[in-house]
Amino acid sequence: MNMTERFEQMLATGQDNALLRFSLGNAYYKKQRFADAAEQLRAAVAHDPQYSAAWKLLGRALAEAGDAAGAIQAYREGIAVAEARGDKQASKEMQVFLRRLERAG
Repeated sequence: MNMTERFEQMLATGQDNALLRFSLGNAYYKKQRFADAAEQLRAAVAHDPQYSAAWKLLGRALAEAGDAAGAIQAYREGIAVAEARGDKQASKEMQVFLRRLERAG
């Protein structure tokens, strides 16, 4: 059983939290299943709106899935969360990704 299947099984047995959703989203992202990744990462930030790493990966997954507007919104929310938490590195990274998307138009 691979990690993706293990995370899916955990979710199927009723375990549901931000870290599990982030982990499953990350596993989907690595398999280039970007829409599935975005779905799990949205669930992660619904569980924990202060999860800046989940916001960052959500933006990346949405951008890869072709949803530039969704990615821009995720990055904006993620930057606000990261700055409020003092997570300067995540904020800087998301600002770079956001500027690239905005320039691409």
